[in-house]
Amino acid sequence: MTTNPSLIAILTDFGTEDIYTGVMKGVIYNLCPDAHIVNITHMIEPQNVRQAAFALLNAYNYFPKGTVFLVVVDPGVGSTRRPIAVRAGDYAFVGPDNGVLSYTLAQFERYDGVELTNTAYHLSAVSYTFHGRDIFAPIAARLASGIALEELGSPLSSVLGLPQPELLVSGRRVSGEVVDIDRFGNLITSIGHLRGVTPERLSLTPVFGEQTGMSVPVRATDAVVTVHGENITGLNTSYSEMPRGELIALVGSAAYLEIAVNQGSAARRLDVAIGDRVELAIGDIDAAIRY
Repeated sequence: MTTNPSLIAILTDFGTEDIYTGVMKGVIYNLCPDAHIVNITHMIEPQNVRQAAFALLNAYNYFPKGTVFLVVVDPGVGSTRRPIAVRAGDYAFVGPDNGVLSYTLAQFERYDGVELTNTAYHLSAVSYTFHGRDIFAPIAARLASGIALEELGSPLSSVLGLPQPELLVSGRRVSGEVVDIDRFGNLITSIGHLRGVTPERLSLTPVFGEQTGMSVPVRATDAVVTVHGENITGLNTSYSEMPRGELIALVGSAAYLEIAVNQGSAARRLDVAIGDRVELAIGDIDAAIRY
């Protein structure tokens, strides 16, 4: 497979109404005119580092080898938090050392990182409030143009990690939490990955929590999902399997348990926020294994 050394994918909480992302792109094009820039999203909730970490985790591996990820969700800008760049596998990541990269870096056996201490690769004037423009965008451009990671600063022995989303398998019950709410009001939970042999029989392989990697059989037709006191029976494969306006639990596109309302908003219907508890009752595990 060919590499794409000038592809830069940006993820921020800057929104689309202000100049911030446009200015960062201008900096990149000044330093790397051949760059190709992709917007992953700029609609992360302001300062929601954990939401950004989850978004990056579910986006990065759909990009070609050689992609540089520029991730700027940085409530600690101007503080003692470190600006960093990391190379993991075939990708590079640039952003603050506040945990925003940690869910993704945990997917790799090893990574190499540097603290961005070589100011020769920053803009000449660095503000205390916009490191996205003055440090991170220039570094992403340098990496995309072929500058070696080691030239950008001093080696890192580790990066800051975030607490993992709740996920606990106990007997016949899986407990998790809402980790994201998309613009349709769908609730994406930490309960995953759910992979289907058939719609009736699924395998739950947790990616968070102590049971990471353990395979648990789930009889989809008998499963009961509980959120905010509301019970939803059965796991489905598409939104249209319930009538319009009805709640549905299904396996989403990233293979996490998802709660939705067909042509409506589950978040509004259930008054749910990120971090709220979700439970999946999976019936008799021993019976499911013999299924």
